[in-house]
Amino acid sequence: MEFSAAEKELHQETVKALRGAERRLYMARVAQTLGPRSHRFLQRELGWSREALRKGTYELASGFRCVDDYAGRGRKRVEEHLPQLQADIRAIAEQHSQTDPSFQSTRLYLRLSAASVRAELLKRAGYDADTLPSAEVIRQRLNALGYRLRAVKKVNL
Repeated sequence: MEFSAAEKELHQETVKALRGAERRLYMARVAQTLGPRSHRFLQRELGWSREALRKGTYELASGFRCVDDYAGRGRKRVEEHLPQLQADIRAIAEQHSQTDPSFQSTRLYLRLSAASVRAELLKRAGYDADTLPSAEVIRQRLNALGYRLRAVKKVNL
């Protein structure tokens, strides 16, 4: 078995254009026309994944499409690992927050930086430094809770 340069390019461009189950089915059809032991050959010659070929061959034979769980991949949010974190951040922030001094908005200003809130969480709430997220993540959570990290302004009356 040998592919010409034009055949290789055709197969590789076709696979690049397709996504998901359609891509796997195309790969499985090519493997089926080449016969047994074609998966290793296609991996070596075209750089195709043998896992994708195996899954495509199963889909072609059974008629069922395998579901790709793209949403289930990736890193989980910190709230899933530390469910109490948001409540602890809010408890610390409420002690050091102040409303808008001019009373023209409902914003809450926080007199602590995100790094200071992280240090308070380590000291008071008993979190471990390795499991607690970075100051940037804590800053994002403070902003989501409605706190603005700005210096508190004094109002002269």
